[in-house]
Amino acid sequence: MKIRFWGVRGSIPSPGPKTVRYGGNTTCVEVRSDAGELIIFDAGTGIFPLAQTLLKELPVEANIFITHTHWDHIHGLPFFIPFFIPGNSVRIHGAYDVVSSQGIEQIMNVQMQYSYFPIREAELHARIEYQTLEIGESVVVGDATVTSTLLNHPVIDFGYRVDCNGKSMFFTGDHEPWYNIYEPGEEGHAEYQAMVDEKQRQMDEAVHGVDVLIVDCSYTRAEYPSKKGWGHSTFDYAIALARRAGAKRLVCTHHEPTRSDDDLEKVFAEALQQNPAQSGDPEILLSREGLELEF
Repeated sequence: MKIRFWGVRGSIPSPGPKTVRYGGNTTCVEVRSDAGELIIFDAGTGIFPLAQTLLKELPVEANIFITHTHWDHIHGLPFFIPFFIPGNSVRIHGAYDVVSSQGIEQIMNVQMQYSYFPIREAELHARIEYQTLEIGESVVVGDATVTSTLLNHPVIDFGYRVDCNGKSMFFTGDHEPWYNIYEPGEEGHAEYQAMVDEKQRQMDEAVHGVDVLIVDCSYTRAEYPSKKGWGHSTFDYAIALARRAGAKRLVCTHHEPTRSDDDLEKVFAEALQQNPAQSGDPEILLSREGLELEF
């Protein structure tokens, strides 16, 4: 399997001289199975440079898995060039939207209304299909299997595990550690804590033993208290999760958009100091545009 990162920033694109080393595009991760099947996680602005490389291998057959429909994970989708070329085939997967009571098919229809974009979905030339997924549903993509897991975010958010010939990876998209909304001693605390513990157990099971674990690491432990409820994780949580999972590699991503590359490296080094290396630890990396992993 091969993984390439095309967009690693969170919330909003952040181009400029201070983000050159790690990149300013928002979330997009390319995965290739052993047989070369194309799997794409999220469609932030990073999907546009990915799309340009795909013009060398027409016709394109792609499966795009959307973790959730916040703008920074979908706003590059109308610029996915293979949509405009006859003979290409794209299947878009994602969750049911409980707010709009629609499936993932709304993702293009809403963005490509004339009020927001000059080309309508009906004018695209590729074959486009949609598959709205249930929690825990698996999708076979050639020699790979992609399985959804419900994570914690202000909207329905799926993490995805890919299994291929004994190798595996997991991508969280956006995710915040589950926490108890009740204080100790308040009515409902014990019941809610049981739910929190079960949710974390389910996630631990979903990521167990992966070769590569890609986690939202937007905040430091000092920043998190003022950001609680925003739907994002910390470096500390990601490291603890990777250790429990027995992951071989942890890739920290969804970088805070106000952080320069220098600041990002500084807080990453501090996180490693706060979590001293242990026997059996995974290799821990910062994601950057262009980073490739093969396993």
